[in-house]
Amino acid sequence: MDAGGDWPLERLEREIGVLAAHINAATCRWLGLVAEYDRREGWADWGAKSCAQWLAHQCALAPAAAREHVRVARRLLELPLIRAAFGCGELSYSKVRALSRVATPELEEGLLELARYSTAAQLERTLRAYRGVVERELSPADHAHGERYLVCEHDDDGSLLLRARLPADEGALVLAALDAARDGLRAEPSPDRQPGEPSQPSSEGRGVSAEAEAPLGEQAPPSNASALLLMAETLLAAGPAERSPAESYQVVVHVDAAALAAPPEDGSDAEGTSQLEDGSLLHPETARRLACDASVVRILERDGRPLSVGRRTRSIPPALRRALQSRDHCCRFPGCTQRRFLHAHHIEHWAHGGSTELTNLVHLCRYHHRLVHEGGYTLERTGTRGGLRFRRPDGRPLAPHPDSRTGHWVDLERRNRRRGLLIDADTCASRWAGERLDLAMAIDGLVGHDVRLN
Repeated sequence: MDAGGDWPLERLEREIGVLAAHINAATCRWLGLVAEYDRREGWADWGAKSCAQWLAHQCALAPAAAREHVRVARRLLELPLIRAAFGCGELSYSKVRALSRVATPELEEGLLELARYSTAAQLERTLRAYRGVVERELSPADHAHGERYLVCEHDDDGSLLLRARLPADEGALVLAALDAARDGLRAEPSPDRQPGEPSQPSSEGRGVSAEAEAPLGEQAPPSNASALLLMAETLLAAGPAERSPAESYQVVVHVDAAALAAPPEDGSDAEGTSQLEDGSLLHPETARRLACDASVVRILERDGRPLSVGRRTRSIPPALRRALQSRDHCCRFPGCTQRRFLHAHHIEHWAHGGSTELTNLVHLCRYHHRLVHEGGYTLERTGTRGGLRFRRPDGRPLAPHPDSRTGHWVDLERRNRRRGLLIDADTCASRWAGERLDLAMAIDGLVGHDVRLN
């Protein structure tokens, strides 16, 4: 790779600008292909839950970035002017991503002009404020509930970062819970306080660390972080309110031994029945999926009358479950990164003679567990080091990593000229001349052109 170590600065600057515009144009074309692949639902042939999940695996993107790329790709289909400017390298992906959140065919021309004369940061700020105006004017009363979210991310040092949006009433509920948790922490006896001495009232503001406000030498009142931790510990210790943690997740399935032990290809024709407690019939393969990690009670019957009832068996012991969690941190299906609500799947089902041991177990999420049992997908071990090979219903293997052997180098400049791309160092540069951003004027201009608000 030629890093331009001996180039003059002028050439280096020009090359950086030209390549940035090429990246923009290539990203636009790439997003167009993603949109077409999403429209055809090609990702479903590979067992992916969505185009974003397939994209994250195949193109080595973070899941959040893949979801955002798919969203932008879909929106670009409705915005021909923005797509054309993006395809010529004039707009960066950062600008297009911001525009795609608010753009409509009626506003597209005005937004494009704003984007040309703004930096990416200025455009983000302007459109964020404009979006707030539009939502207040047009959104129904329950819009805030539909827009709520909680994002959990990890910082570089491993610390957990939380970002949330809740409607006002639910936000008040969370704040009240934090207040109650802080009161509970404040009521705990302090080793430095004499019996009967009252605790000091909290001076903590919303979202501000109480420890930072405590005078030197005095004990800090409980913080929001401590209160949140107490809320989590309380839930894990007591379980969710208004329902029993155990019985809420219990599903009773009655399966005849012959149907459960039949080979998968013969399960639908095997003798015996498989049904839920209420009498609803189940496919035997569904019963096998549910029985992968479940308590099984063997009942010997004659003419419908039970003769003996055995003890619960077959559930995975806690020690083995911990070992499985330590080995498989997430769903093992290629491309899936889900880490919660995982099922322990028997590679060779215990009803067919498979053993309940670590080498015969694998973590799968609910969706891919269903695909393996009822969707025609199969998996097999490859060697002795825990390798797995998944196959589609047509027998084609799913590669564990993207296969780049079909890639090839092309004459990029020649292809660009053939497509009419005239790119230079200033193609994607902002036309902002350093003047102060007049946010109010920009929003007024957008509101004036928005037919929905007039």
